[in-house]
Amino acid sequence: MSTLLSHPPLRRLDQLPGPRPLPVVGNALQIKRPRIHLDFEQWAREYGPTFRVRLGPTQVLVVTDHEAIHAVMKDRPEGFRRPASLERVVKELGGAQGLFSAEGQDWHHQRRMVMAAFSPTHVRAYFPALLKVAQRLDGRWQKAAAQGQAIDLQSDLMRFTVDAIAGLAFGVEMNTLESDEDVIQRHLDKIFPALFKRLNTLLPYWRYVKLPSDHDLDHSLKTVNQAISGFIEQARERMRREPARREQPTNLIEALIVAADQPDSGVNDEVVAGNVFTMLLAGEDTTANTLAWLIHLLHRHPEALKRAQDEVRCVVGADLSGFTMDQVGDLPYLDACIQETMRLKPVAPFRVQQALRDTVVGDVLVPTGTLVWCISRHDALDDRHFPNGVAFMPERWLADGTARKVSTPFGGGPRVCPGRYLAMVEMKVAMATLLNQFDIERVDTPQGGEAQELMSFTMTPVGLTMRLKSRVN
Repeated sequence: MSTLLSHPPLRRLDQLPGPRPLPVVGNALQIKRPRIHLDFEQWAREYGPTFRVRLGPTQVLVVTDHEAIHAVMKDRPEGFRRPASLERVVKELGGAQGLFSAEGQDWHHQRRMVMAAFSPTHVRAYFPALLKVAQRLDGRWQKAAAQGQAIDLQSDLMRFTVDAIAGLAFGVEMNTLESDEDVIQRHLDKIFPALFKRLNTLLPYWRYVKLPSDHDLDHSLKTVNQAISGFIEQARERMRREPARREQPTNLIEALIVAADQPDSGVNDEVVAGNVFTMLLAGEDTTANTLAWLIHLLHRHPEALKRAQDEVRCVVGADLSGFTMDQVGDLPYLDACIQETMRLKPVAPFRVQQALRDTVVGDVLVPTGTLVWCISRHDALDDRHFPNGVAFMPERWLADGTARKVSTPFGGGPRVCPGRYLAMVEMKVAMATLLNQFDIERVDTPQGGEAQELMSFTMTPVGLTMRLKSRVN
């Protein structure tokens, strides 16, 4: 038995408080899928930092303490894994196991290559291309500002992040920002919600009968997989033309192809495709939604917006084309705004892990196979850790170095997000584009007021639109 924390187990799962389950379905009918994170957070307020929930026949331990959560994250991949249901659903969707869903030796084989592809050195070398993507975003928004059009904020930000990840990881200039055709981003937008829905549905009806939404999903998956096959073939063609790329791969897809072509590497063409699929999904949704939340929060806090805007305009100057990678590090208040956004509105407000052996979490004995539901936002909003914890106060990140131990938007332990450095650079470049080139006139929600939180694999704001005024004559 592995002991994650120093004290001995004091309680069993059946001794914990929790919402009363119904026969057969347990607590599943008490949860609304689009607000599942809010339901669990409400239960935490009712039943305390450690409680139990039953989803169908599955017993779930729910924890909110950030130290216990960190211990679980640290004990991966040996002691915990992502739920086995994730692997099954990904296979049903026709996808190979990329780094996100890979486990055991498969994860070890892929991790080194993926980490190398997103290293600070590679991101720095890619920065000029990223800046070109930002300039296309600027052009799109200049047109909308000139025409007085409302901008579909998340759609445009997802185009930006898809173009960015395609260039760095795949060496492909996708350019969805200058296209209004049936671009790959629209199909990606359907896959994440479907994956989340299937992970959280007790009865897997799609194995027996398909609804129109399932056929629509099949079409999107086919389109995305065709695009992925094209990325792989383009990369192989580049490597045929330039054999030096095999010795020094310039991006993730080339590194994966080189590995797949080696005997006994543990990497094959399915793994290459699986990681392309993973990076497209994860690289689009998480960063774009964080940016959308950030813009919404800044607009609702004019003093913070002005301070961030003044900082960006001082550093960047009149011309965005002169923005450099070194200047990205000269934006401490913008960095604080991003950190504060990820604390208040993390795109992953909870994480679910499955015990691979009998262990202890907090003061609870956890049998092998038990799901551990980690509510990562709970302590991040607690006044004990962040005074006035529900308030948007970016300046707290300029003084308190301990904050990063409680708010962990990129996860922790060996399976910490490999794209976290790229994500931070992307967000600063996108925000530098917005704050330097435009004044934000309005950010609206469908119902007015605060944006509603929707859980769809990642936590997204509902229906944000933005109107801009150009600063460029």
